[in-house]
Amino acid sequence: MDEQSEAAAQEPGGRLDRRAELSEFLRTRRARLKPEDVGLPDFGRRRVPGLRREELAQLAGMSVAYYTRLEQGNGRNVSAEVLGSIARALRLSDAEHAHLTHLAKPKQHKKKPAARSQQVRASLWQLLDRMDGVPAYVVGRHTQILAWNRMAAAVFGDWGELPAVERNWARLVFLRPAYRELFVDWEQKAIDIVCALRMDAGCHPDDPRLSALVGELSVKSEDFRRLWATHDVKDKNFGVKRFRHPLVGELSLNFEGFRLMGDGEQSLVTYHAEPGSPSADALRLLASWGADAAAPRAGTGA
Repeated sequence: MDEQSEAAAQEPGGRLDRRAELSEFLRTRRARLKPEDVGLPDFGRRRVPGLRREELAQLAGMSVAYYTRLEQGNGRNVSAEVLGSIARALRLSDAEHAHLTHLAKPKQHKKKPAARSQQVRASLWQLLDRMDGVPAYVVGRHTQILAWNRMAAAVFGDWGELPAVERNWARLVFLRPAYRELFVDWEQKAIDIVCALRMDAGCHPDDPRLSALVGELSVKSEDFRRLWATHDVKDKNFGVKRFRHPLVGELSLNFEGFRLMGDGEQSLVTYHAEPGSPSADALRLLASWGADAAAPRAGTGA
């Protein structure tokens, strides 16, 4: 399956194909391991990269036939113990293990909570307003930007001038050239976004909005197709980001992400500079300029 067709693989009715997701996730995790990585001998040249299915089955303590059925997308009735054995054999991270579990053992819901409207509590808007000098925003499912403060607009642009559907990190990063310029390491930001969407897809494959977003980006962005085809997942909630701001030049900001109590699908993300650093001085300058700091990027088209 090529990158474009794999990236947009969907079932009728606007859903991501969970069986295809499970199959490709296991295959790509197996392909990244070498025999020496797991203490197995390597007997010469291989037709495809990574471990063979029989080697992975041996490491996980199961029959080749059983593992093959799983890798073909048939995760019905698989136990948590078996998934744990596969996760250990594949050297999965905690985020990858959770993703595998979501794909193989989907939770049954009477309703579809993923389709409900995402709302931010009024108290959170008030908190954002009071975080003076700290760029901060709330992000929800499928990387939708739900709320932000004045300093976030000064650093990232005035999202209030965009239609609600465009206030989305995936659309901004992959479809708007200004954001490619804003992030010094654009590739890493793009990877982070795709990993977040992959985790959403594991939890909510029936979400039509997520399916539509993946389909749109697959058609419009070669970079998205390339990264989506890796099936990488991770939960990155802290680190450092570097920016090329059009008014104050380079910024190096630490970010922290906090899952919100009462709605685990929303996160509060904050940025701050090291005290006494040039970036701290630049943030103070942006704060003094207020709303005018966002003007150079306001309304930038795709």
